[in-house]
Amino acid sequence: MLGRTIELPKSGFALEIDGRLKTEFSTKEGAEHGAIELKRRFPMLQIRIYDVDTQSRLDLPT
Repeated sequence: MLGRTIELPKSGFALEIDGRLKTEFSTKEGAEHGAIELKRRFPMLQIRIYDVDTQSRLDLPT
């Protein structure tokens, strides 16, 4: 069985949900807002923000 190839975003930010990149955002503030909203609705998910420019993952602000 072949695995699915994940295409990284070219710019901006993306939400990493349970280790998989999902929704893309053009601004960090937009990504934070989306992540906080998802975490509020689904607290059991592990959500981080992926920064394309620095190729790093950021934890949610508290």
